[in-house]
This record gives sequence, C-alpha cells and structure tokens, in this order.
Amino acid sequence: MQVSVVSHREPEPLDLHAFERLALFVLSMESVPDMTELSIALVGDEEMAHLNGQYRGIDAPTDVLSFGCDDPCPASGDEPITLGDVVIAPEVAERQAAELGNSIEHELDVLLIHGVLHLLGYDHEADDDASAMSAREDALIEAYAAG
Repeated sequence: MQVSVVSHREPEPLDLHAFERLALFVLSMESVPDMTELSIALVGDEEMAHLNGQYRGIDAPTDVLSFGCDDPCPASGDEPITLGDVVIAPEVAERQAAELGNSIEHELDVLLIHGVLHLLGYDHEADDDASAMSAREDALIEAYAAG
C-alpha cells in the first residue's frame, strides 16, 4: 500500500509520518489490497472552505472531505489502484478538539479514519449507517492506540 501525505500549510507543525502510519494501519485492518494508493492533504481553512463550497455547496470550512475515485480507478500493469484523497483541515480539527475536550492528535486521528472509511464505502446518511461507521471508527482508534 502507498500513502502520500502533503501539506498545503507552511510551515507544517504536524508529524506527516503519523498520518501515513495511521492510514496504513486502517487500510490493513480493512483488508485493502496491497496494490492500493491513498493521498492525504492537509489544508488551511480558506482552501477547505473553497473545496466545501465547490463540492458540497457549503461556503464554510469543514473538518474532512473524501474524494473517491470512480469504481475502480483504472491502473495498468504494476501501478496501484487509487483509492482516493482525504483532505483534512487541522485548524478546524483544533477548534473541534477544544470544543469536545479532546487532544488535537485524537481529533486528527478520528478525522483521518473517518475520511478513509468514507473512501471504503461507509457513510452516515442513515442512522444505522452512522452507528456502524461510528462503531468502526471507535474500534480502529482503540486498536491503533493499543498497538
């Protein structure tokens, strides 16, 4: 599996390798094939507001967005299948962490897991789906912390 993490924020005070490790853990726990590629981008509030407005019609920043590839993303030869992109706004996560009484690290971990699960087909539109997604997020965060 390949995970690439890029930051559009300068300077980036966060450990980008921590995002990569967690993403690889989630992909492994979800039995994603080895020949899979995932991209993670860290953006500021302004860029996230632009993306949220463009793709969801909401002109405000959000915490995380997931952009999946068409099923399946074409790959040729030994190239990995692209799962998609997870975009996270750490500034939004920081505000949410303070509101919820969580550490910023915990909030970012939850958002990354949430975004990856969206790419794997989870959603939270219906109550049952939201419960299943939340339970899976909790199980993954606990397993990662225990590991």
